[in-house]
Amino acid sequence: MQTKMTAKRALDLALGSALLALAAPLLAAGAVALALQQPPGGALNRSVRIGLGGRPFVMRTLRTRRLRLDLLSRLPHVVSGELSLVGPEPLTPEDDDERTGAADRTRAGITAPHWRQELRPGLTGLAQVRSRSGMPWDEPALLDQHYAEHHWLGLDLAILMEAVHLPLCAALRGLTRRSKAHLSDTDHRLRGYSAAE
Repeated sequence: MQTKMTAKRALDLALGSALLALAAPLLAAGAVALALQQPPGGALNRSVRIGLGGRPFVMRTLRTRRLRLDLLSRLPHVVSGELSLVGPEPLTPEDDDERTGAADRTRAGITAPHWRQELRPGLTGLAQVRSRSGMPWDEPALLDQHYAEHHWLGLDLAILMEAVHLPLCAALRGLTRRSKAHLSDTDHRLRGYSAAE
């Protein structure tokens, strides 16, 4: 278990740092564009999330979804260790209490850690990938729990590949649809041709 977590953290550091270096110019441009628009609250959205061990942290995200900059703007949290590239959804304290039943456990005197507290939350995860695949899935929390119970480095790599594959295919489909010529029957007829003949 410890080896898996060490390998997972090494992947987060290596790939997270590389992605952050590649995304830095886009993130800087997005931050400047948002700052010029002067949105209320600034260019960054700040929200408290629950991390590894149940510790809260402030997650900063750009207030835009263009080019997935909102997601890429969370990469500093991956490098610093507050998030992982792959993991359960990062919950707010209110969502965490609701999903884990923390208030019920406290009233009952139970202090056992919940499975969510044993993993870093992630930029993406099994629930997010499955929701974009178009397949019918019930509860995202069940998929997050399944990931927590069965995670290993190979599963992380498969989820990362799927997380990149689906949006990339959607973008390519959009490009090919826009570039296709839509010819009607009359577009390729010789001049002077009449259907009545």
